[in-house]
Amino acid sequence: MANRYVYGNTVRKVKEPVHDSRYYHVHEPSRTRRHHMSLGYLLFLSLAVMMMAATLAWYISLQSQIQGSVKNIASLESQLNTLKQENDEAYNRANGNLDLDEVKRIAIQEYGMSYATEGQIVTYSDGGGNDYVRQVAPIPESDGK
Repeated sequence: MANRYVYGNTVRKVKEPVHDSRYYHVHEPSRTRRHHMSLGYLLFLSLAVMMMAATLAWYISLQSQIQGSVKNIASLESQLNTLKQENDEAYNRANGNLDLDEVKRIAIQEYGMSYATEGQIVTYSDGGGNDYVRQVAPIPESDGK
């Protein structure tokens, strides 16, 4: 490599600049190539964007329906709790006003009712474990056993 520095205060001979590739980068005029999108690619991108927009709109719609359902469920639960509370209060009032001794007295004295005797009680098995028995035929007369 040639000496680039000149000692002293004057230049004795002007040297031609050294074109060393380490120091200089020569820019060659490059051909700029413009990229054109084909019609098919443009249609594909447009379709993809439309599908994405439709999916987003559908998702937002579902979210809105879910929010509406949650609010409706909360409202129905509130109504159910209110009805349960009113039902419990009415049941307690009815039981509080019920005097079983008075009911027994009225049934025996005014309506002539009496307790069932030993021969009047007939026991049936429900067969299927249900809580009640359905009568599908007349009850047979008791033979006193």
